[in-house]
Amino acid sequence: MDGLWYKECRQGRRFIIKITPGESLTDKILQFAYKENVHNAVILSAVGSVKHVRLRGIKNGAKLPITPARITIHELEGPLELLSLVGNIFPGEDVLLDCHLHIMVGKSSGEVVGGHLFDAKVYATCEIILTELEVEGVERHVSASGISTYYINGE
Repeated sequence: MDGLWYKECRQGRRFIIKITPGESLTDKILQFAYKENVHNAVILSAVGSVKHVRLRGIKNGAKLPITPARITIHELEGPLELLSLVGNIFPGEDVLLDCHLHIMVGKSSGEVVGGHLFDAKVYATCEIILTELEVEGVERHVSASGISTYYINGE
């Protein structure tokens, strides 16, 4: 089917993860995945608080491909409420595992900021629910749009 591809997968193990203050969100998620031999997963939910958040957003009116000139990097000191963390883990093109995460955080003013997460430090706590996916032949590669995304081998 043009413009769409998919592959059936099954849910594997489910995990409740707690990351303690001062730890890197992305580093600890990857460390967990390596320790538990999780190669494919989806983050179902996450709550807590973070600081030192580094994320990106695509500039208004940006055209494809997404290049560094077409994104805005945001660095937020915090502390901030972790309102949402969604994403997935798949084997990468150049790395064994790659996290693709998006975050929404709330400022004390009530303003909400979100985008593609590079990294954040846990402030008070971070509680994550993660489900392993049982699937073969899915990897993350940089697409023609300039974004790192997953693809099915051979397609």
